[in-house]
Amino acid sequence: MSFNGDLEHFPLVDVIQLLHMTSKTGILYLKSPKGESHLVFHEGFFVSANHLNNSVRIGKVLVDMNAITQETLDQALTVQKEAGKDRKPLIATLIESGSIDKDVAFKGLETLIEMTIVEVLTWANGTFSLDVSKENVSDEYRYFPEKLNQEILLNAQGILMDSLRIYDEKMRDGTLSRIFFTEESCSNIVAPTSGSDSPEITSDLLGLDVLDTITRKIPDVFIGLKDHDTVDEHQKAVASTLPETTVDQQELLVSFLTSLSTSSPSASVAPVTAIILLTQNELLSHAITTVCKHENLFIFSSDEEISLDIVIEQSLGRDLHPVLLIDIPHDNDGAHYLALVQQKISAYPQISILIAACCHVWSIISMDALGAGTRSIIPRPCRRCHEDSYVPQMIAFLSGIGPYLKSILPVPNIEVGHQFITSLNQLKSLSEPPEIALVMLRFVALQFERALTFVVAKSDLIAEKSIGVTTDKSNGATSPLLFRIPLDGYSVFQEVVEKGRLYYGQRSDSVLTNLLYKEIGVPHSPKVMVVPLISRGKVIALTYADFGSKPVFPPQINLLEALAQHAGSILDNALYRKSIENKD
Repeated sequence: MSFNGDLEHFPLVDVIQLLHMTSKTGILYLKSPKGESHLVFHEGFFVSANHLNNSVRIGKVLVDMNAITQETLDQALTVQKEAGKDRKPLIATLIESGSIDKDVAFKGLETLIEMTIVEVLTWANGTFSLDVSKENVSDEYRYFPEKLNQEILLNAQGILMDSLRIYDEKMRDGTLSRIFFTEESCSNIVAPTSGSDSPEITSDLLGLDVLDTITRKIPDVFIGLKDHDTVDEHQKAVASTLPETTVDQQELLVSFLTSLSTSSPSASVAPVTAIILLTQNELLSHAITTVCKHENLFIFSSDEEISLDIVIEQSLGRDLHPVLLIDIPHDNDGAHYLALVQQKISAYPQISILIAACCHVWSIISMDALGAGTRSIIPRPCRRCHEDSYVPQMIAFLSGIGPYLKSILPVPNIEVGHQFITSLNQLKSLSEPPEIALVMLRFVALQFERALTFVVAKSDLIAEKSIGVTTDKSNGATSPLLFRIPLDGYSVFQEVVEKGRLYYGQRSDSVLTNLLYKEIGVPHSPKVMVVPLISRGKVIALTYADFGSKPVFPPQINLLEALAQHAGSILDNALYRKSIENKD
């Protein structure tokens, strides 16, 4: 198992992007109470998919597209059946026999994958796990013809974008509920006209889910709407990892894990902490994942370091505090992991890092680990150290680690608090809008990598002073940039000007991408902030900020809002005093 997690906290969109960016090969298993779907990858590209409704197959998709006839499909299925162990995927069989053009066949496959993704996006909850077993990939999902090997690698990012577009359209139209298949609905698919570049995706087609596995041999045993059996999952995990342990001891651990799965989470509030577990121990991964779900904590488990940076940055992008839990194996001296601790703390100063180690490793690295910046070293059970008492120790360990992990919260940036007080004091002596806006700019730049002040004119924004945009952030505020951004379309700027409220979140509207970023460059993360400066009920200036090329660092939005409101009050008072003086 390469990695696993909860779709509620780590959405499918991010999972697919992670697989694409890390060039993974394997089968992504997506499970929910509604059933199970599969997405198959080869070096970060899509190969095929299997939708939870097992009644719809790629053959029917191609027939409904008028790409092949039912007779051709039946003949191809017969060829597959007679091939025995040499059986090839249905699309490979059709292409090799000259029954279908490969471009049309791949369009059908793209539709299959897109609609499988859309279906999973409708799930309220679920889990994901990647199986990188070469046997599974080669035997179950292999695309046979070597000469077509490149064409079958469908671009994951492109298909993902199309899937999100379909999902958004269905949400907007109120027809997302039609995503679930029925035999009757599948017959309503409208076929494309001949000669078109790609199948016409009608509203009926989008609401139905014309797809399923290109590979007829994506496991035939498919569970549709089977109930989620947590006991069975725990039994399989324990039996496969503790084969030498007695049945009584296995059942004791299974019973404990099941009690966590069946009891209500200890809190219903949204998690603020993201647990990122790095371990080679499959049982520990399964057990801590179960504990974190019980404690309502984000959990991502991986056995590869290559995934860590992406997951840490995505956690920060959701304003979650990343807690990296590194499990060091019994026979490891820990030197590599201590270097990893230093590397991650250097790259992400806000992260908390914990080490889980048995008593053997503890005695070797304990002080060095704390010196490297590790927040704490957690003693964990080890079969090699205490084989006879391993299960009781594991249960005791799991009973305590959940509440401990939940207690780890982000530490406020003391410098931001000090600068907030300094900014309040600075505002007391100011009365001119440019001076007040500059105080806002400097405070914003303390929490963001790039910050820019805009003056709100009648129909556009005028770029004023900036920090970190044209020069290094340490150089402070620069002279006005003076480019203009029109206020004539929907954008985050227009929204803040109209509503007079601070915005912080992921945004990539056309004004940002086509206008602002052409002037200042595209930031690494789409997370941006725009805070208004309001005087006499009117927004007179905006402070824009993003994280530039650096990772997201969750800002203290409450202090930003408070300073902006106070700055507006200072400006109002100054204008009021001037009006009184003018009357005199």
